[in-house]
Parts: sequence; C-alpha cells; structure tokens
Amino acid sequence: MNPRLKIAYEKEIISKLMSKLNFKNKHEVPKIDKIILNMGLGEDASDGKKLKSCMEDMSLIAGQKPVITKFKKSISNFKTRKGFNAGVKVTLRSNKMYEFIDRLVNIALPRVKDFRGLTSKGIDSSYNYSFGIKEHIIFPEVNFDKVDKIRGLDITIVMTSKTKEGTLELLRGFNFPLDNKKN
Repeated sequence: MNPRLKIAYEKEIISKLMSKLNFKNKHEVPKIDKIILNMGLGEDASDGKKLKSCMEDMSLIAGQKPVITKFKKSISNFKTRKGFNAGVKVTLRSNKMYEFIDRLVNIALPRVKDFRGLTSKGIDSSYNYSFGIKEHIIFPEVNFDKVDKIRGLDITIVMTSKTKEGTLELLRGFNFPLDNKKN
C-alpha cells in the first residue's frame, strides 16, 4: 500500500509545482530522492551499551536497522582514531521515506518546544535540505523512560531540484513548517 504523502505528491503536488515553477514536463519537477538520518555519538561511541541503545532508538525512529559509522582518519584534538565508531546512520528511500516525512511534519516537529519553523539556510549547493533536531525524543516511537541520554539528530533530504526555489516549493508542498521570517 502506498503512503498517503506519496499519493498526494503524485496527484496534487506535481501539478502545483509545474504551474508555479513553469515546467512543461512532469519529469522536470523536483522530487525527494532519499532521506539520511545521522546521530553522532562522540565519546559514547566506544561504549557498547550506549551504542546499542542509540541503534535501538534510531531503528524505532526510521523503521529500519541503522549502520554504525566509523572515523575515516585520526585527529588528536578531537580524540578520534581511524576505524573507531563515530555514530549511527540510516538512509530511507521510497515508501519508508514518505512515511517518515509524514510523521516528521505532522507529529514530531509540532512536539518541539518553542518551535518557530525551519530555516531555509539549510539548503546546500546541490539544493539538498539539511537540518538538525536537538532532542530525538520528539518522535513518539521512542519511549522517554528507556532513554539513557537525549541526543541530537541530523536529517538530510536529498532532492533532484536544480534551483533553490524548486527546493523551497517542494518542501512547502509537503507542508514543511518553513519560517518565512528566516528565509
């Protein structure tokens, strides 16, 4: 069964974006390619229990098992060693990606304390959108009583957009709470 946000994208959002961005072909319209969730653990990455706890939390949030990321090189000032654990990450595609966006926009982001909207400054040179969440417990899947430490979470949304306007309009089409004052 297709997620409701995917159906809405195919039936409504594509046609709105075609008229707003003056595209002739529906294949020119920007779409979301994948979503990457990343949780850096810092010094806790060497502790097996904390790493396992973070993996469980991330698998509840994403709906699939995360992979453990490793440091690529040693940096003495950051106390990192090449090959040691750095954190956990998950890459979501297709239906799981649309389900995650639906839960993020409609359930998780409204639970953020003093939330004023997401800024558009998170758009990079490839027109992908990245932002951070300070508390991973905003997701209802995570049981607050079993969490040993509140951790941050980085979310990167990779898109096929060719312009900043295309990226912003796609995010608005998915009802992302973008703050117009910050844009």
